[in-house]
Amino acid sequence: MGAAAGVDPEIEGGFVPETESTEEVVLRVGNSSDVKQLASAISFALQDSKKVVLRAVGAAAVNQAAKACAVARGYVATRAVDLVVRPGFTMIDMPDVKDRSKMVSTTALIFIVSVG
Repeated sequence: MGAAAGVDPEIEGGFVPETESTEEVVLRVGNSSDVKQLASAISFALQDSKKVVLRAVGAAAVNQAAKACAVARGYVATRAVDLVVRPGFTMIDMPDVKDRSKMVSTTALIFIVSVG
């Protein structure tokens, strides 16, 4: 993972499990994250009674996260479960685009996904 909490440009798309505790799973979503894989990760984490937090920076990443929430809702509906998605904002530190040795603060959109 690196020292930066946020989107790692070294990772080509995809989602990255950032933390995994007994209660919560944090997934970083990139602009080319696979929606079905992300939806599966959400579904399986919820099946294990964990809360899921999706963190996205940028319009394309937010779009992928929102689509994954909709697809995951379909996956868990077969088990008579409904999802609750609460959007919010958080500040994260990430490497500066021009000088990777410097860190800058930026705003990320988060989606807190839980069973309703």
